[in-house]
Amino acid sequence: MNLRHPDIDPQLLSETHEQRELRSVLRELFASASGPEDVRKHQATPRGHDEALWTRLAGEIGVHGLAIPEEHGGSGFTFAELAVAFEESGRALYCGPLLSTVGLAAYALLGSGDRQACERYLPRIADGTLTATVAGFGGCGVPEGTVPAVRAERGASGWVLRGETDFVLDGAGADLIVVRAHTPEGARLFTCEAAQDTCVRTPRRVLDETRRQAQVTFRGAPATAMGESGDVEFALDAGRAALAAEQLGGSGHALDATVEFVSQREQFGRPIGSFQAVKHRLADVLVAVEAARSASAYATACVAAAPAQLPVAASAAAAVCSETFRLATAEYVQLHGGIGFTWEHPAHLYVRRARSSAVLFGTADRHRDRIAGLIGLDRRPAA
Repeated sequence: MNLRHPDIDPQLLSETHEQRELRSVLRELFASASGPEDVRKHQATPRGHDEALWTRLAGEIGVHGLAIPEEHGGSGFTFAELAVAFEESGRALYCGPLLSTVGLAAYALLGSGDRQACERYLPRIADGTLTATVAGFGGCGVPEGTVPAVRAERGASGWVLRGETDFVLDGAGADLIVVRAHTPEGARLFTCEAAQDTCVRTPRRVLDETRRQAQVTFRGAPATAMGESGDVEFALDAGRAALAAEQLGGSGHALDATVEFVSQREQFGRPIGSFQAVKHRLADVLVAVEAARSASAYATACVAAAPAQLPVAASAAAAVCSETFRLATAEYVQLHGGIGFTWEHPAHLYVRRARSSAVLFGTADRHRDRIAGLIGLDRRPAA
C-alpha cells in the first residue's frame, strides 16, 4: 500500500457550498423534529424511531439515496454528502436505522457487484421504504477473521440459512438482512427478507438504547446468494467512515452545549467559562474535535476517491473519533455540574452513544493494530 502519494484531491477535504446548504437544512429539520425527549419517546415504539422523520429524510431531502447511483434510484452524489447527513444525525442523536441501512447494507450491496440484487433493493432503500442491516460481518458483533456462525445450505427450492448471530444493528426491525454465511465453498454473502417463522429476532438490552441491537436466529430462512465471495471489508470501512462522521457530530454537540452552559452559569459573581481551568479543558476538547474532523474528512474522501487508502483512513478515523467523542461527552457531563449527572439532562444519552460507538466496529486499540499491519509496522512489544 502506497501511503506517500494518496490519490486525494485536497479540495475533497473542504466542504462545498452544496454540502453547507445540506447541513443547514438537516440541522434545522433535526432541531424541529428530533431531540432528547423524542429519543426517549420513540425508544418504546416497535420500530424504535420516528417513522415520520425517517420518511421526511428520504422523501423531502433524499438522504437515503445521496450516495446511491442514479441507475439504482439514488441521487448519484458521493459519500461526502452522505457524511454530512451522518454528522448531523450524530449531533441530534437520531435513533433511526440510518447507519445500518445506508452506511452498511447499501454499501454491502454496491460492493458485491451483484447487479440484480442492487436493482431489487437499492431503489427501495433510496426512497425510504426498505430498512436493512448486515449480520455475520467481522467487526459487527463478530470477531474479525472468524468463520461465520451462520451456515448456508442448499434446499429443495434454493439456499436456506441456519445458525445465529448476535448484536445485529437494528436487527429486530430490519426488512432486509445482508448475511455473511459459511458454505462448503467458503464464505458468501446472501440477502434474506426474514420471515417471522424462519427468522427469530430477540432484542438485546444494550447500553445505548438509541441504537437497537438484536440476536438473529436463522431456522431454514430462505436466502439469495449475491456476489462471488464473502468479502465485506469495503462495506465495513464505509460503515466506519460513516460512524466517524456521526461521532464527530456528537462531539460537536457536546462541545457547543458545554460552551453555551459555562457562558451562562455563574459562580463567585462571574461566568464559570471565564475561569482559566475551564477554558483549558474546553480548549483540549476543541483541539480533539478538529483532529477528529480532519480524520473523518480524509476517510470520507477515500470512500469514493481512493478505495486503496480506505482501510488505513477508516481505522484512523475510527480510533481518533471514538476517543474524541469519549472526551467530549465526559466534559459535557463534568462541566455541567450537578445537572449533568441527572437522567433529565440529555448528556447521559450522548455518553451512552459514545461508549457503544467506541466498540461497534472494533476498539481503538484494534484499529491501531490493524493500521500497523496495513503499513508494515509491528506493534508487539520486544521479547
